[in-house]
Amino acid sequence: MFLIYGGGELILEGYSDASFQSDDDDAKSQSGFVFKLNGGVVAWKSSKQATTVDSTMEVEYMAASKAAKDAVWMNNYVQKSWVWYIALLSP
Repeated sequence: MFLIYGGGELILEGYSDASFQSDDDDAKSQSGFVFKLNGGVVAWKSSKQATTVDSTMEVEYMAASKAAKDAVWMNNYVQKSWVWYIALLSP
């Protein structure tokens, strides 16, 4: 359950990034993402990718693909969850 102050629309933002072959020992890349709901961070992850890739473009594509899948899940979760709005009343 989320508690959100104000009566505005829910805005879900997501960002992803990757670092090509950041581990010199096994040549694996690091990737991660962060999701914000109305400006507050609600989910994040940073991990070493399971496969070894051959280019910066490929590692960025894999990171963006994973983040897009998680964004669909996150959007469905937010839309189907009980989200309570508390309107701030001005005196």
